[in-house]
Amino acid sequence: MAFAPAVQDLIDALGRLPGVGPKSAQRIAFHLLKADPEESNRLAAAVLAAKERIGFCELCFNLSEHPRCEICSDERRDAHVLCVVEEPRDVVAIERTREFRGRYHVLQGAIDHLQGVGPEQLRIRELLARVGAEGVQEVIICTNPNLEGEATALYLSRALEAPGLVVSRIANGLPVGGDLEYADELTLGRALEGRRVLGGAADVPAEPPTTG
Repeated sequence: MAFAPAVQDLIDALGRLPGVGPKSAQRIAFHLLKADPEESNRLAAAVLAAKERIGFCELCFNLSEHPRCEICSDERRDAHVLCVVEEPRDVVAIERTREFRGRYHVLQGAIDHLQGVGPEQLRIRELLARVGAEGVQEVIICTNPNLEGEATALYLSRALEAPGLVVSRIANGLPVGGDLEYADELTLGRALEGRRVLGGAADVPAEPPTTG
């Protein structure tokens, strides 16, 4: 039995969302169709408002309603330490730990050659420019502990080699193949505290003054 074209269009649109399979898309579509018009309109209005009001921070590329996000605008944050993450949701995960008081740089993805994503598709050029312009002393690489995240971390560790700059990687307390957004605060906080310096001093723990 085929669905009406409008219903199928809704199911197809929902099925294109990350983590939503065909069955889940059908359930969500049927829920929306059975819901009160007010609930459906509220959801549609929230999506439209977010698309209209939310953009990317001009400095770190986190989600923001203003040219610069709240973290980049906060003068209490240490601008000498940058935490590099893949996506804006990773910023939220790290902020929950309350272990980091520096600033962030969001790559907006990870190197994935199978999907055609190389360094030039990420915000790596902007990261290198920030390191030079802002007097950054340490870059903490917090990409996900999976194949793409490790490839990105390796690329960044080489691209960021510079005298006086410490490049560190979060510790291996996170499960291999996992995502930062699903890690609990304690595990992620300990991984951040136990980060290791990359490069020639790979076995030396990083000891920045900006966490804790």
